[in-house]
Amino acid sequence: LDDRRAAATAASTSSAGGSSSSNNKAFVPRKQRRQQLPIGNLPKVAVVGRPNVGKSAMFNRLAGSSLAVVYDYPGVTRDRLYTRAFWGNKEFCLIDTGGLMSDASRLPVDQQEAAMASISADGLPQAIERQAAAGVAEADSIVLVVDGQAGLHPGDEEVIAWLRQHHPSKPVVLAVNKCESTTKGPLQAADFWELGLEPLPVSAISGTGTGEMLDKLVATLPPPKSMETVDERDKPLPIAIVGRPNVGKSSLLNAICGEERAIVCDMSGTTRDAVDTTITLPTGEQLTLIDTAGIRKRARVVDSKDGAEQLSVDRAMRAVQRAEVVVIVVDGYEGVTQQDFRLSELVAKAGCAAVVVVNKWDLVPPKQAEDMDLYKQDVKAQLREVGWAPVVCTTASKGRRIDEVTSAILGAGAQHRRRISTATLNLVLREAVAWKAPPTQRGNG
Repeated sequence: LDDRRAAATAASTSSAGGSSSSNNKAFVPRKQRRQQLPIGNLPKVAVVGRPNVGKSAMFNRLAGSSLAVVYDYPGVTRDRLYTRAFWGNKEFCLIDTGGLMSDASRLPVDQQEAAMASISADGLPQAIERQAAAGVAEADSIVLVVDGQAGLHPGDEEVIAWLRQHHPSKPVVLAVNKCESTTKGPLQAADFWELGLEPLPVSAISGTGTGEMLDKLVATLPPPKSMETVDERDKPLPIAIVGRPNVGKSSLLNAICGEERAIVCDMSGTTRDAVDTTITLPTGEQLTLIDTAGIRKRARVVDSKDGAEQLSVDRAMRAVQRAEVVVIVVDGYEGVTQQDFRLSELVAKAGCAAVVVVNKWDLVPPKQAEDMDLYKQDVKAQLREVGWAPVVCTTASKGRRIDEVTSAILGAGAQHRRRISTATLNLVLREAVAWKAPPTQRGNG
């Protein structure tokens, strides 16, 4: 697929201007271009389907990278994921969604046991479907993924009926996944003609048939909303929100965004993927908030029966590496734990700016809450690796002191992006040496 993608890009580039010789500028690969269209102006494509048909694997295949967590049981994807994708001269925004039939009791018998622990918590199935429905609502085109090995399922008919009822004007491309064999694939896809769409046999794992599917998909996409480009160096400030499970990371993200961008549930480990959300503050600054999965102790992750947890923790670690500011969320009721200290060590080692947010402040005992400054000093002392970071006490679920959180994030980001000239650095070093000379080395020379 990568070779086909590059060939399609080169062909479209040469044909767009009539001939490649008319363009004096050398071709620059898309990923290396500094000027890009904002992702909000690109046409959107939502990947939908019932659980465990390979939506996230297809999302990763079309995006060209392993952004979404993929594991062999239903309910792994919960929140909406956004990323850039392209085919030929068409660039678009790809949206990964959770299963539109999220009730574990309605799944096949062999999948129910694995799914019950994953998606049957109170309110979670409805929240997953709300996120998926929101992704479909904002999409211009839809890729409906079905399972070619399992054949036509009543859940597939329910999904297509829901799409026709609520979004009748949106084009739908039917991708029959898990058709690795080029000879058996058309036979597996033949069952899905009953849905009233042309079934395209594809394989998200091997890439078989995805080129033909993308040809049909990009033909349905409208042009970008605006052709005005932005410099990649002016991209929004990336901020990773990390912490232990169930400390309120997703609630903090929703409070800053002012909407239900991430699913919030009392069940620990609700968030799976690293979810990027770009927002514009009332003051004009742009932020890319990265909600991450809760990070437990390494021994507990290794011993966990949830195989997707290790992948989720890996995505969280990647988010820290690509962020400029890391928000460490601490449970105010439980206080600072050893795992919080270890996370602060990781943040300090990564070289990121940091902000410590003490969430669930409304549950802190009154005696401790009376002196907030003393509480903050105690938090800084326990998280000494990031003792320089500002501490903000908040209750994200009720939206309290969210303005203070954003102000602390902007301040930390400004300091992190600040650049000091060599002359100024040399002057400071000379003054430091003059104030106290470094110790002399003793040895044989």
